[in-house]
Amino acid sequence: MKHKSLILWGILAFLAGCSAPKTGSKTTLNVWHWMTDRQSAFEELAARYETQTGIKVNFELYAPSDAYTQKVRAAAQGENLPDVFGILDKKSDFASFVKAGHVLDLSPYMKENTEEWKNKFFPKALAVNEFTEGNSYGVNPGIYGAPIDVMTIQMLYNKDLFQQLGLDPRSPPQTFTELLDIGKKIKAANLQGMVSGWGEVWMIDCFANNYAFNLMGEAKVLATVRGEVPYTDPDWVKVFALFKDLQDSGMLASGLVTMINKQAEQLFANGNAVFAFNGSWCVNVYKSMNPKLNYGAFLPPQISDAYLMRIWGGAGSSFLVNAKSKNKDEAVKFLKWLTDDGQQAYLAEATSNLPANRNSLKDIPPILAQFSEAMETSTHPSTWGVSEFSAVIEAFDKGIQSIIIGEKTPEQVAQEVQKIKERELARKKAK
Repeated sequence: MKHKSLILWGILAFLAGCSAPKTGSKTTLNVWHWMTDRQSAFEELAARYETQTGIKVNFELYAPSDAYTQKVRAAAQGENLPDVFGILDKKSDFASFVKAGHVLDLSPYMKENTEEWKNKFFPKALAVNEFTEGNSYGVNPGIYGAPIDVMTIQMLYNKDLFQQLGLDPRSPPQTFTELLDIGKKIKAANLQGMVSGWGEVWMIDCFANNYAFNLMGEAKVLATVRGEVPYTDPDWVKVFALFKDLQDSGMLASGLVTMINKQAEQLFANGNAVFAFNGSWCVNVYKSMNPKLNYGAFLPPQISDAYLMRIWGGAGSSFLVNAKSKNKDEAVKFLKWLTDDGQQAYLAEATSNLPANRNSLKDIPPILAQFSEAMETSTHPSTWGVSEFSAVIEAFDKGIQSIIIGEKTPEQVAQEVQKIKERELARKKAK
């Protein structure tokens, strides 16, 4: 009897184990990001996704962007990146993450169902996350990230201040000469001209690149990056000279070379500057600072008819999938959902950022539409296939700062930048 009792107990225990509900099997996706203005919108979308799929998505915010970047680097070294994350560094840094096996190639998923997912995006947005055949970074060709919004960086003008200056608020300047003439009016009226985060020197780089492309075209700009054209070339000297002309005319606001972008945004939002140079993300920023701000966006006025004015644009923010995550398949499914039409429309409405999904542009505000119009002709260093040396970029941007404050001439800066370029090329060749 005792033996039979033991057998019966064993059978009951086995059946109980089979019928007992499983615990701890629910998938949770962890997403790291730096976008302080989007946390509440992300949390709302996470709640919707969990309701639809049963999968919990945990959005973890780390700001400012520098702190976020350091956290991602440390996590990569410690092999503990989350399921989904972003990279804010240069394309060369992005490449190093891919080559170290931290980023999943999304190309196979993009190509499914006759490229259904891929075709939802602006091509310029995808290009930021793509490495093409024969790229200079040595990365296998593929698309390694999904953009969640797009951006362009343009000029903005205060329509009320335009009227105050006797200008037509419906007609921003179309040529560089017109821009300089307005600078003289601004100076005479004792107003502040253009504000921008030029203390964060990458925005100087962006503005200068706009005019380099307009003056000499993409081929010559990229030939310079490759070391085939010197920065002492007359066209580059003209680019540097533009900043002296802007300063002399009164177009540039005082303190511009040390101004961070948040300060510049506050000045423009409060009506203390006629112009701003900023990205499409500013629409959300200005709305929170001054909902009644009366302004418009326009392309930087061209100085030449020889080539297009190419502004920086493309993916504003992108999410990547951790290739080493045990949840990578679920992470891809989530990114497909996040970038689908409905979710993109919601993000655009909630955050006033341009959606990366082309099908979600229908109901965006007119000011955002102005930013989106130049998307197809935009450019960005991350899509060029070559990268300038960091030391050269630093000398270039700081040299422009020195031109603005009158410490150096355009010719002096051109010579100094070229000297550093030659030094970096020699170092590379010696390796």
